[in-house]
Amino acid sequence: MLTIQIVLFDGFDLLDAIAPYEVFCAAAMHVENELNVELVTAEGARSVASGINGLRIEATGRLNPDRAGIILVPGASGNVTGDGPQSIPAILNRAMQTELTGLIRQALVQKDIIVATVCGGSMLLAMGGLLEGRPAVTNHLGMDLLGATGAVPVWARVVDDDNLVTGGGVTSGLDVALYLVERELGPQIAHAVEQLFEYERRGTVWRQTGMTPSTPMVSTSEESNIEVSPATSTLGIMPNDITQTSAFNGDWDATIATPLGNMEVRLSIAVGSDKIMGTAVQGEETIPFANPVFIDNKLSWSLRITKPMRLNLKFEVEVDGDRMTGIAKAGVLPSSKLTGNRVS
Repeated sequence: MLTIQIVLFDGFDLLDAIAPYEVFCAAAMHVENELNVELVTAEGARSVASGINGLRIEATGRLNPDRAGIILVPGASGNVTGDGPQSIPAILNRAMQTELTGLIRQALVQKDIIVATVCGGSMLLAMGGLLEGRPAVTNHLGMDLLGATGAVPVWARVVDDDNLVTGGGVTSGLDVALYLVERELGPQIAHAVEQLFEYERRGTVWRQTGMTPSTPMVSTSEESNIEVSPATSTLGIMPNDITQTSAFNGDWDATIATPLGNMEVRLSIAVGSDKIMGTAVQGEETIPFANPVFIDNKLSWSLRITKPMRLNLKFEVEVDGDRMTGIAKAGVLPSSKLTGNRVS
């Protein structure tokens, strides 16, 4: 029997979850006793409030990461702009902080489990560091942010990366589910469901097979291709810039006010006659600056962080005496304000 576990979490998008649920249930009618569909959560059976008017859906069990079959993770429904608690990044972050990330990580190493996502579901996994280096797609509004997590964004309706199948915007839940029905149960069952729904699956499913086009539809955003070493820029600082850049020398206690809460980091910066070096200490982790550059009295660099989520951030700061101010930016997330004080 093929088991489908559709994961719910507080703030989930109804269409992301219910459209695939309907497809799988329709397929079950054509394969008696061969397919079972369940609504689950990371915590177990409970009532789950969606992000659309708080409509509640009953989950009947706990996600089992060892059960063969398909696990489908929807995205969130909330504010597209802004950084409040009901914004989509904040909702996804709360879900990521539950046991869900660990359970999906466990499922991804099982040979007989396919993990599928719809819309922001891939962002939920990516924010937890589960998609680094893997081709995936999400809602078009989040493709830059997906790249900033270390995933490889692919502009397609559905992306098949073996045991990971991801879908784009909310209506792509139909396409993801129909593709999985065809992949696991065959094209005749998928065709029967399409006839029932009077809906034909859209687009070509992207897979990393066959000939490669000369202009592949894979994102080449800077955020998804940041090199984290070396931590030195040797771009040739002009002599008249040395005095200005030396103002950044030292250790700085900095606070980044992100939409998901404040992040504390210790920045260590050293500027020489021909190079810029820097590291950031977050907890017990020391991370080197990538591509530090001094332009127009501002120092900019890229940095791969792991907390509160995995992101590649682009920093731009300036200093006034022992005070540092600036921004940190990742994809379409609002710029986060950085403030810091020199400690040595």
